[in-house]
Amino acid sequence: MLTMSQINHIKDLSNCGYRISEISKKTGADPKTIRKYLAQDDFSPQPPIILEKQSKLDPFKPIIQEWLDEDKKHWRKQHHTAQRVYERLVEEHGYTGSYSIVQRYMKKCRSIQTEKANLELIWDPGPAQVDFGEADFYEAGKLCRKKYLTVSFPYSNDGYSQVFGGETAECVCQGLQDIFEFIGGVPPLLIFDNATGVGRRIGDAIHESELFSRFRAHYHFRVRFCNPYSGWEKGNVERKVDYNRANLFVPVPHFNEIEKYNQKLLARHEKKASELHYKKQVPIRELFEEDRKALLMLPPKRFDVCRYEWLKADRSSRLTGVLTEITARMSVITVPRWLS
Repeated sequence: MLTMSQINHIKDLSNCGYRISEISKKTGADPKTIRKYLAQDDFSPQPPIILEKQSKLDPFKPIIQEWLDEDKKHWRKQHHTAQRVYERLVEEHGYTGSYSIVQRYMKKCRSIQTEKANLELIWDPGPAQVDFGEADFYEAGKLCRKKYLTVSFPYSNDGYSQVFGGETAECVCQGLQDIFEFIGGVPPLLIFDNATGVGRRIGDAIHESELFSRFRAHYHFRVRFCNPYSGWEKGNVERKVDYNRANLFVPVPHFNEIEKYNQKLLARHEKKASELHYKKQVPIRELFEEDRKALLMLPPKRFDVCRYEWLKADRSSRLTGVLTEITARMSVITVPRWLS
C-alpha cells in the first residue's frame, strides 16, 4: 500500500504527461498499483495516524535568523559563515546536532536572500495563494472573533473568502472545496503559508496533515509551502486578506447561520471583479477568465471533509467507545459501539 505522498507523486507525474510505464520506472511502483490509484476518484479519510519527525536544528532557526539579520547591518566580510554559526550554537546554546545540517540550512538561507533580491513577481493564469485572516463578527447576536480563509489569484487579482471558527485542516479543505465548486474548477497549484493547519515546511521536507494530503489527491492539484520568513512569496493573498477585512467585514457583519453567510460571501466577489486591475488596467473579471481556462476539472465525486477519532467513553458496561466525526463546521456525531 502506497503512502499519500507516493500517491500524490504518481498523480503529479501523470498530470505532467508521463505514461504508466514511465511512472513505474521513476517510482518503482507496480503498473497495476499505479492504474488503481489513478482510477481512484475518492480519497475521503479513514481514521488518521500522523507521525512527524523534526530536525534538531528547528528550535535554533529563529536564533540563526536573528544573527543573519544582524549581519545585514555590518560589513559583508564579517558576516556569519556556516562554521561560525555551528560553533556559536554549540558554545552558546547547547546545540547537539551535526555541522552538515547547519551548513545545508545556511546554504538555503543564502539562496532565499538571492531570490528575494532578484525576484520579479510574474504569475501565469491558474495558480492561487491561500492564507487566513481574522475579523470580528456577530453570530446569533454574540460578538466573536473568527478566522476567514482567503484564496487569491495573482494573475487576475480576483479572490474569495470563507469564514470559519479556526485554521484547522478541516476548515481549509472545506473552504477550498466551497470555492472550487463556486468557480467551477480547481487551481493547478496552491501556495500556502508555512504555518497553516494543512502542513508546513521543515528544512527541505514538507509535512502535510493526512486529511489535506487526501484532499489534494482527490482534487489533483499541486501544493507549495512558503519558506520560513518569506512572506513575499505570497504577497498577493496577504494584501487580499487586508482588503477583504476592510471592504467585506466593515461594519462588523451579523449572521445567524455561518453556512448561509459564506454562500453570500462568495457572490460578493463580483464587486471587486468589476474593477480594473491595478497594473494591467483590464477588468479583473476578464483576467479571471484566463485563470478559469487554466483550472483543472472538478472530480466526479465530492470529497467528505471530515476526520474520525475514537475517544474514551464513560463507564457504561455496554459502551466501549465513541466514534467522533470532526468537520469544519465543528459538528460532532457520536456513534456508540455496543458489546456483542
